[in-house]
Amino acid sequence: MSEIVSFTREGEIGVITVANPPVNALSQPVRAGLKAAVEAGLADDGVQAMVLICDGATFIAGADIREFGKPLAEPSLVPVIDAMEAADKPIVAAIHGTALGGGLEVALGCHYRVAVASARVGLPEVNLGLLPGAGGTQRLPRLVGAEQALEMMVQGSHVPAPRAQQLGILDELIEADLKAGALAFARRVLAEHRGVKRASELPVAPVAADFFAKFEAGIARRMRGFKAPFHIIKAVEAAVNLPFAEGMQREAQLFQELMGSSESRAQRHVFFAQREVAKVPGLPKDTPRREIRQVAVVGAGTMGGGIAMNFANAGIPVAVLEISREALDRGLGVVRRNYETTASKGRISAADVERRMGLIRPTTSYDDIADADLVIEAVFESMDIKKEVFRKLDAVCKPGAILATNTSTLDVDEIASVTGRPQDVIGMHFFSPANVMRLLENVRGKATADDVIATVMELSRRIGKVGVLVGVCDGFVGNRMLHQRNREAMFLVEEGAKPEQVDKVLYDFGFPMGPFAMSDMAGLDVGYKVREERRKAGKVEPRESRWIDQIVELGRHGQKTGAGIYRYQDGRTPLPDAEIEQLIERCAREAGIERRDIGDQEILERCLYPLINEGAKILEEGIAARPLDIDIIWINGYGFPAYRGGPMFWADQIGLKNIVAAYRRYAEQLGAHYWTPAPLLEKLAREGKGFYDL
Repeated sequence: MSEIVSFTREGEIGVITVANPPVNALSQPVRAGLKAAVEAGLADDGVQAMVLICDGATFIAGADIREFGKPLAEPSLVPVIDAMEAADKPIVAAIHGTALGGGLEVALGCHYRVAVASARVGLPEVNLGLLPGAGGTQRLPRLVGAEQALEMMVQGSHVPAPRAQQLGILDELIEADLKAGALAFARRVLAEHRGVKRASELPVAPVAADFFAKFEAGIARRMRGFKAPFHIIKAVEAAVNLPFAEGMQREAQLFQELMGSSESRAQRHVFFAQREVAKVPGLPKDTPRREIRQVAVVGAGTMGGGIAMNFANAGIPVAVLEISREALDRGLGVVRRNYETTASKGRISAADVERRMGLIRPTTSYDDIADADLVIEAVFESMDIKKEVFRKLDAVCKPGAILATNTSTLDVDEIASVTGRPQDVIGMHFFSPANVMRLLENVRGKATADDVIATVMELSRRIGKVGVLVGVCDGFVGNRMLHQRNREAMFLVEEGAKPEQVDKVLYDFGFPMGPFAMSDMAGLDVGYKVREERRKAGKVEPRESRWIDQIVELGRHGQKTGAGIYRYQDGRTPLPDAEIEQLIERCAREAGIERRDIGDQEILERCLYPLINEGAKILEEGIAARPLDIDIIWINGYGFPAYRGGPMFWADQIGLKNIVAAYRRYAEQLGAHYWTPAPLLEKLAREGKGFYDL
């Protein structure tokens, strides 16, 4: 035993206390301490039962992430839990905060479990590309049944204590002091001669012969590309069909397969990157924050309304400003319908709808937002319009207010230049739909103050977003890279590929949809306006694909008009359209392009390698501080598959030398303008390094 795990006596009850802040993670000293504490309790004739409890804010919240990827020092967790379960004196787990992953597996190895009502339990290893590897897949089905166990593990969900009691995970909820309640429960177990209740000795409720096949089919599309959910199904199937000891062997085998897989390596990378991204290099931890008590959003369109919902959801009052009452009523009507739809699915209550709507205050006057601590502009993507809004904000907003623009491509410094307070101006690029998408690309201008950056990064977390800090350039990080992919996708279609072929290649790679289906869903007119703005600004490409503009000029704007690149008979399903194929062929002829058959591998390389090359330029220029910033942006904002780790991580896995070699091949075939590798990419490839060696 150690100071981390202590053993004391409360009369006939031994109390095992874990104190390993901040989350009582299962480090080697904790594992060793638990083993020693149980042995001490068993050796003490005066101890008749034991209670396992934790100091601090939580029960054991999982494995020690500092041990990830390293050989595990003895004792490993499985024999520790087995020793606890094998004890002939009842052990009661007393849970508060969260019991997650290995923490819940420890609790499942105890004979009884009690918790405060605010506690949550879960086995979220699937989010790391793993399965519970210390008996979770074998003990949980014995307590809750195969179906409920699968739901918990495949979704990685956190189950509130009252629900966990209903399911049979918990034996009792403690209303007052947890320790006193757990001791009282342990004494009742002794008084009532309940003895020990080992989960491993319980039978698993039988399931239908086709249960596991049906469950797998039910998640096949949603979980495609991920290995862990399907290995979890195999492990639970073993719990149903095999004796406990054999099931444990099967769990261990499946766990090791996942631990060595590329998918789990990528998901573990994403897990750590997601934590690291909030830490801004060069920004001291003690940088002061500005207080954000009330917010205003200028614009009640799709983006403005969605942005306002984020603040209302977090309990922050938000004013929404529009130029006309009609536009305001229309926008807030959409917000209310969004909330009511969520309530109809049982995710929030009717009272929640009214409470959140009550936090959104409509106005048509700039004077009404003069006291806002943060104002976010969400108007049409036009530099002239945005400058006009910022002139007004500069005139009416109080000193120290943060003025943010939701621009997706425009120059934040140019927008800030029309104010007398450029230090207070920052970009906050929400992604559509703003109330759903997790990414928030925060754009620092050349004059943006450190306390503004610190405030906005912290606020991102407060409103449930993954905030990533980037610098000013055309399109910032995400859209600048997306431009490269979309350009090549359009070139490929001109050269002979079909839109549906390009979309399928990228869908099969792991994106939720291909670039053309995505463009149709977003609205082709949106990209058209962006291209118009670029041309107005003199940003003309050496080669432009005009076929996409001609589709828009035909009035085909995508799903919302029933036709775009594809046609939509049911409003949602993209169907290839012969009329568009003829239009593309005509545009190619007019451009002097000889069409040919194009293979899937070329499509994949030409769509994704330019992403990586542009990412290298972004790193060289300091627009993104680290490759992980780029990876998190693309996973959370653009659907890059998490099981591939993001574009920069994936590039390292396939080898930068291979990407440079492909660039040279395409330079010979297509010309060097778009196929010259970035100096950083070339340098790292030459040195045999990757982006994560920087």
